[in-house]
Amino acid sequence: MSHVWFITGASRGLGRAFTEAALQAGDRVIGAARNVEPLADLVRRFPDDLVPVPLDVTDRAAVFASVERAVAAFGRLDIVVNNAGVMLLGMLEEATEEQIRAHFDVNLFGAVWVTQAVLPHLRSQGSGRILQVTTMGTGGGFPMVGLYAAGKSALDSVSEAVAGEVAQFGIKLTIVQMGGYDTGLFTTGTTMTAPAPHYQELRDKLIKMWGDDAGPAPETAAPVIMELVDLPEPPLRLIVGATSYDMVQQDLQDRVAKYRAWEDLSRRAPG
Repeated sequence: MSHVWFITGASRGLGRAFTEAALQAGDRVIGAARNVEPLADLVRRFPDDLVPVPLDVTDRAAVFASVERAVAAFGRLDIVVNNAGVMLLGMLEEATEEQIRAHFDVNLFGAVWVTQAVLPHLRSQGSGRILQVTTMGTGGGFPMVGLYAAGKSALDSVSEAVAGEVAQFGIKLTIVQMGGYDTGLFTTGTTMTAPAPHYQELRDKLIKMWGDDAGPAPETAAPVIMELVDLPEPPLRLIVGATSYDMVQQDLQDRVAKYRAWEDLSRRAPG
């Protein structure tokens, strides 16, 4: 049985990879993006199965209208992928109010608007999958990418709540914690803060540590997503990436050790 997908950020990176994988599997896709021109080649290859929809996910009214258009196109929605995202790169002190608000408008509120818009349709069907694309770095903040992690961490938390709210309606939600892939997020999808000189030493250290490796191609993650959506009982959270899985496990162990180091002080309060 073929599925109907609604994918945001479908024109590049992971969204493009998921769109192409779904189409190749015989599924139908509503591909939403600010700029849908990069999807032209897929439209030519799959004219009956791909509907490109120009969409700015920060516009709540436009999101709801696009979801209605998606349902009208294929009659239903089976898999919703909240993939649209941007990067704000820089120290917290450097970031402007405009940059911070714009960042959260996409990475948090955009996904929230899409989720709100699709839930009535999935609920009426009594089925559906929602994939909330976050990051393996939501367990905590890291210098220069703290605001990115904050937006994705917030999406993690609200998504876990939503999963509990909608399970009664046959809707299954998975928080897809992506590892590092060559998606263009750190280039075309990045807003840089104006560098402050007093952070330059730390900035240089971080850039050297990260190196030039952009990570594997996003297409390498698509088979995992295709397997995930066919699981009868999918996980609430899934880390996508072997290296990232190991890093998260190590980070969790380190965090537990740090809590235990201060257990005595924690227990001095009765709460």
